[in-house]
Amino acid sequence: MPRSSYLFTSESVSEGHPDKVCDRISDSIVDAYLAAEPEARVACETLTTTNRIVIAGEVRGPQAVFEDVPQLARQAIRDIGYEQEGFHWQNADVENLLHDQSADIAQGVDASGNKDEGAGDQGIMFGYACRETPELMPAPIFYAHRILKLMAEARRSGAEPVLGPDSKSQVTVAYADGKPVKATSIVVSTQHLDESLTSDDVRGIVEPYVREALPTEWINGTTDWHVNPTGKFVIGGPDGDCGLTGRKIIVDTYGGAAPHGGGAFSGKDPTKVDRSAAYAARYLAKNVVSAGLADRCTIQLSYAIGLAKPLSIYVNLHGTGKVDEESIERALAEVMDLTPRGIRHHLGLNKPIYARTAAYGHFGRPPEDDGGFSWERVDLVDDLSAAIR
Repeated sequence: MPRSSYLFTSESVSEGHPDKVCDRISDSIVDAYLAAEPEARVACETLTTTNRIVIAGEVRGPQAVFEDVPQLARQAIRDIGYEQEGFHWQNADVENLLHDQSADIAQGVDASGNKDEGAGDQGIMFGYACRETPELMPAPIFYAHRILKLMAEARRSGAEPVLGPDSKSQVTVAYADGKPVKATSIVVSTQHLDESLTSDDVRGIVEPYVREALPTEWINGTTDWHVNPTGKFVIGGPDGDCGLTGRKIIVDTYGGAAPHGGGAFSGKDPTKVDRSAAYAARYLAKNVVSAGLADRCTIQLSYAIGLAKPLSIYVNLHGTGKVDEESIERALAEVMDLTPRGIRHHLGLNKPIYARTAAYGHFGRPPEDDGGFSWERVDLVDDLSAAIR
């Protein structure tokens, strides 16, 4: 019997968090390669520290993009907003160590003869959807993202010029009868550019955005607030803490409310099923819930490097299903081609749409006209309903 009353916590980090700076740089490089050559191959990792950026990995695409990599990194840092002494988009040293993709990997992934395009690696990928928010996301991670996004918008617009790019949030949500009902604690730590500000001063700045982000009735006199609990937070970003691509995979997905297969998304072109199959699993789970087949849905897909078809499809409806899981598993295989090529074509993933995913979550975002966040569409509802038997 699942618990119905409990507390659950998720965290988010802003675009200026050191790890997210790295995700943004890596995904900007993916976008540049895909814009120049939609079938390009990219596996790009970034490390950042005090005024230094190191980019490494394997690529297959135009030489002109390779030569532009240092400028792409600087543009990403400038857009995030870093112009501080220890990390500045103009002055940071950028080292580009990208090299050609391994021929051994390429022969397993590329289509040839009667062989279809294979998965870029082995692995397991999970997708999840639930009715806790209109976006069908778990409430704690959704609202943790929203706090930071509103703060970032205020910083960028000039409404809050004292805020720096680096920030974190954490929301603890109380559940009653299995539904989120209030926030019992809120944690916000944000970089600030005025050294004289106290924690109370910073709370006065960020509290309106927290209240705007959460449902009004969720915050009351019993809500526990922790804003900049360590005190001064002036040195932020990679100058204060080393960053790496792919180190915030729980922030990127469901905030710990659903399983994660372990593979990061950022820096990878969509032949890598770590990314594309996780998007497909979210897409399918969201359509299952949208179709009224369940209130919660977890989907697992598994792949082997060089093989096209998934090795397994697993569905868990957490006791909320209107039909049995086996019927949905069969239906999913009918309504969508889950080979790497099929996923890329169905969701239109060979486009420069990834830098925008690098902060505030890959899921729970509205689909965009140019194909961004296509995995958030709910256009399989009728097909799924028809395939259930």
